[in-house]
Amino acid sequence: MNNALQGQRILLADDHAMVRLGFRCLLEGAGAIVVGEAENGESAVRLYAELNPDVVVMDVSMPGIGGLAALERLLAWDAKAKVLMLSAHNDDIVPVRALRLGARGYLCKRAAPEEFLRAVGQVASDRRYLDPELAQAVALAQLSGSANPVDTLTEKELAVFMKLAEGRSVNDVAEDFCLSPSTVGTHLYHIKQKLNVQNAAELTLVAVRNGLIEA
Repeated sequence: MNNALQGQRILLADDHAMVRLGFRCLLEGAGAIVVGEAENGESAVRLYAELNPDVVVMDVSMPGIGGLAALERLLAWDAKAKVLMLSAHNDDIVPVRALRLGARGYLCKRAAPEEFLRAVGQVASDRRYLDPELAQAVALAQLSGSANPVDTLTEKELAVFMKLAEGRSVNDVAEDFCLSPSTVGTHLYHIKQKLNVQNAAELTLVAVRNGLIEA
């Protein structure tokens, strides 16, 4: 049993019920208490305020505002919130952004169950955690900066870019982020300028090449 997890109150945020069930089984088997589950970013923020968990385990890619925007809102509510971000993708762009925003840890979902428990335990103990498979790439990106144009996007532009690359429409994204379609259109214009793309297909291609979404 992972002693660092004994009695820790955990909030799970992932849009896949089977994934949440798997995480719950692992965590409860290690002595933690899963106090709530959220299927999107908005619910994660609301439940955090209601339940005041010790740790939030949250997926980057979720419906609505998504994990990064939810992370930003959580930390605006409570700067001391302990959040472990998870992703199915092994790029270095999103981990750098998540850590820069204030996440305590970042783990790829391809990690072994024992590594997942180790990551949650370290975050619960108020220590930083970074997936060993991503550590070198993230360290290099933070030390030397990035020549990747995706890294020039602001936090809001990155969030909008990822939603559009997944096939969401401008109106859908506007609803997700409680913005006007014209504001999303302005973000899209800046995104296209920075990434030197012309259309939705090219946006998606950039996202796939950077490991932000699957082909």
